[in-house]
Amino acid sequence: MNGPGKRESAPHDPMNYMRLPPEGQQQLLERLASMSSFLAERFGALAEDEAKLRVDDVFSPVEQVWHLADLEREGFGVRIERLLNEDDAELPDFDGTAAAQRRKYREKSLREGMRAFARARQDNIDALARVTPSEWKRRGVQQGVGPISLCDIPTMMAEHDAAHRDEINAWSGGRAVNQHRQVAGQPPPGEGEARINGRT
Repeated sequence: MNGPGKRESAPHDPMNYMRLPPEGQQQLLERLASMSSFLAERFGALAEDEAKLRVDDVFSPVEQVWHLADLEREGFGVRIERLLNEDDAELPDFDGTAAAQRRKYREKSLREGMRAFARARQDNIDALARVTPSEWKRRGVQQGVGPISLCDIPTMMAEHDAAHRDEINAWSGGRAVNQHRQVAGQPPPGEGEARINGRT
């Protein structure tokens, strides 16, 4: 699971962004921008109480959005800023497990989390759109991952988004099954304890 606890890995294809033609690079940034609308489509109609529910072992919507928001600001945002401004930047890991527990995501507002993510994601996209060809090659070392370049960041963001899209779709599917069981007079299975077992 890639929820508020899983450790990140290096992108499958480092330097992938640099190898893309200009239209491919633009498409990748557009895909990153679409994550905010994806969250709005999946979660926008949920009541706050429903947003706190976990389905099987999938994190609840409010946990998903606050994890994404905090990682966007304190993970990807910090990495972009430091890679641009520091030589051989040392990039700390983002401890998603500790953040989820310390900040009590399930007690927060879903919609505030969605807005926080949307703002942070747009800030990062704007920063990436200003990067010059020579700046994409700036390098650092990320704790728990190893050497990375600024040009790895868009791919890392996209792969992280894809994992969360899968989780969110799984949550939506499980919710639909539970609703069907309730209509049929069958009790839903017990709420799963989402696994938090690593860092992100």
